[in-house]
Amino acid sequence: MVDEREHQSLWTVSAPARRYPSLPGDLEVDVVVVGGGIAGLTTAWLLKQEGKRVAVVEMHRILTGQTGQTTAHLTELLDVSYATLASDFGEKGARLAAESVRASIEKISSLVERLGIACDFQRLPGYRYAETDDEAQQLEREATAARQAGLMCSLTQDVPLPYPVKLALRVEDQAQLHPRAYLQALAERIVGEGSHVFEETQVTDIHEGAPCRVQTTRGVLLCQEVVEATTTPLNRVLLHTKLMPYRSYALAARLEAPLTPGLYYDSKDPYHYIRTQRLDGADYVIVGGEDHKVGAEEDTARRYLALAEYVRQRFPASRVEYRWSGQVIEPVDGLAYIGRNSGSRHVWVATGFSGTGMTFGTLAAMILSDLILGRDNRYASLYDATRVKPVAGARDFVHENAEVAFHFVADRLARPDTHDLSDVPPGEGRIVEVEGRKVAVYREASGGVHALSPVCTHLGCHVHWNNAERSWDCPCHGGRYSPTGEVLNGPPVKGLASKKIR
Repeated sequence: MVDEREHQSLWTVSAPARRYPSLPGDLEVDVVVVGGGIAGLTTAWLLKQEGKRVAVVEMHRILTGQTGQTTAHLTELLDVSYATLASDFGEKGARLAAESVRASIEKISSLVERLGIACDFQRLPGYRYAETDDEAQQLEREATAARQAGLMCSLTQDVPLPYPVKLALRVEDQAQLHPRAYLQALAERIVGEGSHVFEETQVTDIHEGAPCRVQTTRGVLLCQEVVEATTTPLNRVLLHTKLMPYRSYALAARLEAPLTPGLYYDSKDPYHYIRTQRLDGADYVIVGGEDHKVGAEEDTARRYLALAEYVRQRFPASRVEYRWSGQVIEPVDGLAYIGRNSGSRHVWVATGFSGTGMTFGTLAAMILSDLILGRDNRYASLYDATRVKPVAGARDFVHENAEVAFHFVADRLARPDTHDLSDVPPGEGRIVEVEGRKVAVYREASGGVHALSPVCTHLGCHVHWNNAERSWDCPCHGGRYSPTGEVLNGPPVKGLASKKIR
């Protein structure tokens, strides 16, 4: 059973954010940070501490994008295995990756303590567990690679879950927190002394120069450096070929019996991720997973049903009180892209955080603030945004870009969902053929009809209807639009064009 708070994350409901103004007009600062999530806010705060005048510019409200949809696991267990990292980046690269994520967790811990942030920060162990013999064998191999990379970990059969597991890789000294409570505290400290946080101000173009010009819907920002801390950078076509957009789903259910706090991950593909959270005197289990490529699932609502069934079978919880989804950007070679954009001197990017956005977002801020200030950073070369790994990720690179090309052609040739407007149910969207052309049609609950071009304004692929999130999603590079065509997720900066129909 799900109550009226569905499609809102636990964090959004429990920690409403303060309002910040829109950009009032043209402005000059030292650094413009595009994106009001963890990477953008942390970068801005670190730069302000070094005397830079910073402006954070968010298209919607701060912390309502992907950071607001996280489950906030602070973990050294990455989406890519350490065995794969050692193979693709060498043993030194795997050790450096582990060290960098550890440094990110410690940076968050130090900020919580230094600034006195009340955000339920808690140290606890993490468990990657196996439920089959094959999964256990893979876990044993990963344990060897993780130890060689420097993780404090061990194999155990003692896992404090209410169902049996065969084996688990236990990693010490992981952490969790309330992400909005933590980041609201940083946002409030950015404002002042020549620095700003602007909401509901969409960046439409970036012109590199001396100074750089950041064009927005509400004015022009002049600056020396630009940081694109968005889910996917704007109009960076080459970089987009190395990124794979996925949707991931989460829900929070009230517990009826205690569950030992910890970070838990099964070994399925895609895997499920689990943690607890106490809120208003009640304990919740948070479960995420059921990932799929953006625009590739016809019935997205069934993903929530699958998660709810997963919880029902495994945990002493009867009522799902929150459910939400977020965008996960997977890099083709397993590690985030952080650094100068290709061909740029003053435009910096941070993307490809996989399912560990809280740690990689903080790490991105650490790397980018150092580079902008002219300081060496020992992790910068590993995460270099311009890198091309001929072996690592080559298979995914070819597959994903072939899939983009397939959608570009196949969606144009595909038959429409219907030829009759009356077949579009209230509150739903369909691709309809009207007078010989395809139109994306959304019907309001009241019966009003919105007709849009189905062509994504990024690179021209056709959008698909997402019935769980009530959005038009592009399967090529992950752009998402509201039912009436406004941009929800980049890389597009323009909404879907309106169409007139009879």
